[in-house]
Amino acid sequence: MSLIVKICGLSSRETLDDAIDAGADMVGLVFFGRSPRFVRMEDAAALADHARGRAEIVALTVDLDDSEISAIVERVRPDWLQLHGAEPVGRVAAIRKRFPQKVMKALGIRSPDDLAAVDDYASVADCILLDAKPPAGSDRPGGNGASFDWTMLEGFRPRVDWMLSGGLDPDNVGEALRISHAPGVDVSSGVESAPGRKDADRIRAFIAAARNADSVSAATRKAS
Repeated sequence: MSLIVKICGLSSRETLDDAIDAGADMVGLVFFGRSPRFVRMEDAAALADHARGRAEIVALTVDLDDSEISAIVERVRPDWLQLHGAEPVGRVAAIRKRFPQKVMKALGIRSPDDLAAVDDYASVADCILLDAKPPAGSDRPGGNGASFDWTMLEGFRPRVDWMLSGGLDPDNVGEALRISHAPGVDVSSGVESAPGRKDADRIRAFIAAARNADSVSAATRKAS
């Protein structure tokens, strides 16, 4: 299975095209008002229509209620709902049961103990996104440019699909993949020139570096 690459926090047609043309498998739209990457509903719907059929569309939400999620589902029609808040297992299960979209649950990681939660969510989510816990004082659960110690993922083989996020950029994504063997990577701030401002060159460089690392890993496995 080839590496899945997700570019999150896109907010313009131009950068959406940059990501998809460079080979992104997933594109993320942020529905969290305190994020510099927040997109209004009408803009998100237009962006989703522009991307539909070219990449999977992910709607990032944070602790929304059913009526708020319903509005996103009806207007934007994403392929995925990314739950990036403090949603407990039961809430994730309820969302997955009510809505037709696949569900991605983000979990904050700082120490090996945090990985224990993966098993709790494995049966109620279609994919787990391992992100760094936000630094002290942050008012955002993700997109902070922080990373965690990837070496704790050596030998990590959960019973659910998963992706790696948190502090990734074009310079370190290859090393992150070499250490973690993650089947997917997700980036937002690491491909920006300023908070909320995606950079086409950094998007292309990130995807190229990730694909190259995946190819090297595949060749190594085949040779062994």
